[in-house]
Amino acid sequence: MNAAPLSETCKVLLLSLVEGITEWLPVSSTGHLLLFGGWVTISSFSEPFFNLFLYVIQLGAILAVPVLYAKGSPLFALRRNGLRQTLALWRPILVGVIPAAVAGVLLDDALDRLLSDSSRVKVVAVALLFYGVLFLLPRPRATVSDWRGIGCGRAFGIGAFQALSIVPGTSRSGSCLLGGRALGVSDAAAAEFSFFMAIPVMVGVSCLKIGKFAARAAAGLPGYEVDRRAVLLLLFGFLVSFLVSLPVIRALVGFVRRRGLFPFGVYRIALGLAVLIWGR
Repeated sequence: MNAAPLSETCKVLLLSLVEGITEWLPVSSTGHLLLFGGWVTISSFSEPFFNLFLYVIQLGAILAVPVLYAKGSPLFALRRNGLRQTLALWRPILVGVIPAAVAGVLLDDALDRLLSDSSRVKVVAVALLFYGVLFLLPRPRATVSDWRGIGCGRAFGIGAFQALSIVPGTSRSGSCLLGGRALGVSDAAAAEFSFFMAIPVMVGVSCLKIGKFAARAAAGLPGYEVDRRAVLLLLFGFLVSFLVSLPVIRALVGFVRRRGLFPFGVYRIALGLAVLIWGR
């Protein structure tokens, strides 16, 4: 007897769970979504709408950061710290955003055109393997153990590493952690710093993608039509990825402080090899 096919809601739930978990782990959420997306077809979504869906659920995951840190972090204590001190705390984060923002604006569309569906899977596999090997290297001694000690110079360097994550399978958080290691920042501090950098980067990217989709839908381009069911599934996915991200963010900093990147390196190598074998 054949198994019953997954419903559209279950497919959205699965992809949103994958996003909510992998967005924060250094294993590449985009790579996982591309791989799962190849197996899970949502008939209510056209190809452009599915691409939009991936960014919207990513935005849901990102918005978990200010919710979690709203009370405890001085970044969000504008009333208590005042405008000048709050801006001073945000300055290195915004400096770190610059390389990724420039790379996204200049290279994102070009990379989409360059990579076909088949080559994209191979790129994901190679990136998983390459960075997985780097994760297995011994952790160098850190001279900065708190994200507030990351000045603008180190922040720009971490941001330059983050710009590498435009390649599918690289991992935004993973590249930030490697950048932090190269610049003498502890894994825990680099992880928290990457959380905060994700807010302006991904909110900006998601708004850009949503704006592009809306403009093309208004122009009546084929594939950009939107129906009520698709919108409801989109909102459901946004909510799921947001809720799932909350416990993952809480757990990640403590995990990398205790275990480092080695377990993620092993996972990336195993998955990369599986993808290469499967993709043949």
